[in-house]
Amino acid sequence: MPLVLYNTLTRRKDVFEPLNPGHVGMYVCGPTVYDRAHIGNARPVIVFDVLYRLLKALYPSVRYVRNITDVDDKINARAKDSGETIAVITERTTRLFHEDMAALNCLAPDVEPRATAHIAQMIAMIGRLIATGHAYEAEGHVLFAVGSMAEYGAFSGRSKDEMIAGARVEVAPYKNDPGDFVLWKPSPPELPGWDSPWGRGRPGWHIECSAMSLEHLGATFDIHGGGQDLVFPHHENEIAQSTCANGKPFARYWLHNGWLMVEGEKMSKSLGNFFTVRDLLDQAPNETQGGEAIRLAMLATHYHQPFDWTAEALRQARTTLDRLYTALRAVADIDANGYDVVPTPVLAALEDDLNTPLAISHLHEQASALNKAAHLEDKARCKGALLASGRLLGLLGQSPEAWFRGAAVGGPSDADIEAAIVARAEARKARNFAEADRIRKDLAERGVVLEDGAAGTSWKRA
Repeated sequence: MPLVLYNTLTRRKDVFEPLNPGHVGMYVCGPTVYDRAHIGNARPVIVFDVLYRLLKALYPSVRYVRNITDVDDKINARAKDSGETIAVITERTTRLFHEDMAALNCLAPDVEPRATAHIAQMIAMIGRLIATGHAYEAEGHVLFAVGSMAEYGAFSGRSKDEMIAGARVEVAPYKNDPGDFVLWKPSPPELPGWDSPWGRGRPGWHIECSAMSLEHLGATFDIHGGGQDLVFPHHENEIAQSTCANGKPFARYWLHNGWLMVEGEKMSKSLGNFFTVRDLLDQAPNETQGGEAIRLAMLATHYHQPFDWTAEALRQARTTLDRLYTALRAVADIDANGYDVVPTPVLAALEDDLNTPLAISHLHEQASALNKAAHLEDKARCKGALLASGRLLGLLGQSPEAWFRGAAVGGPSDADIEAAIVARAEARKARNFAEADRIRKDLAERGVVLEDGAAGTSWKRA
């Protein structure tokens, strides 16, 4: 079936047809690097990572661009409060963002432009907007004139009053209209700034993505993505700037993931339900297990729907992965090369607007088929299908032994566990069953589960 995506621009599912056959360009709004990524930040990264994997499976060429916002008032405020330089803050938080997203098994984008490396492009775009009457200079600021674009507000479907309220616009005497938004603003000596025709200053947030997407994907490209919270004002303003400055249509398909809640409430530090990705990784038995469980928990809800993060959802994800890896563990010695083809039902689910919950249900079916397979070829075929399906979702990428045996912080080492298993076997051979039971119980209390089978004793971390 063809790939169909829910397009915020048209408010319907549209068949996806790339601008250039065989090549797809996608831009996704990336992080503002002033703090660690929280789980709300992680959702769009995971969602668009799945889309990126799917596009790479369907098309010979994909260019995925995700920016880094490294000039922003939040960064300035963090530097002032912490006493650190802006450069130190942005370097550290960018590195931590990369580490946390890698732990969630998210692929790196093809291009990761930084705002501070594209100031010249922003200044040039602002200049074109002024020249065409879509922007004006006032008291060292340059503002986009929303009244110059008849279609402004159509993307988000908001009235003028709703847009002003939603943007929490700054009341400023130099504005011609309350809804006009900043393209360039003056910088005092203590803040980052660049020389421009309008004086030393820095860009507004919205112009950054318009300039970077133009530089790396062109005036018109295929897919623009981000969270639902960016529809207005950020994406509305991107469309206005880009179409007016370039004289061409902007992105053709717009995808937005739904809001994230925590245990039924809005995530907030004041409510005590604010979690960074690192918080959750540190709570897991080990990072690889924690990252994959977080990813699966997020993908269990359709990306377009609101997502309620709960401890139970994470527990269920871990249980699901235990089951899938258990099925793979039983056929660890079977070569599945040549069988690693994504089954049609999984591909069809993802081609239907990234229906990851349905795709995950097919993983369960594949694991059941693998457990029931009696012949070597059937086992190889089922194993290959399960691994290929998992790879498309960014799951099941480690060996079963790595999943079950990943070292837990403060837990026994692999060598300690193996030594305990040998001691237990010797105790059983000597018919000292009390000692054997003691060893099993001691390991269980330390988070290690023993499983006795025909091939001997295996173990996993609980």
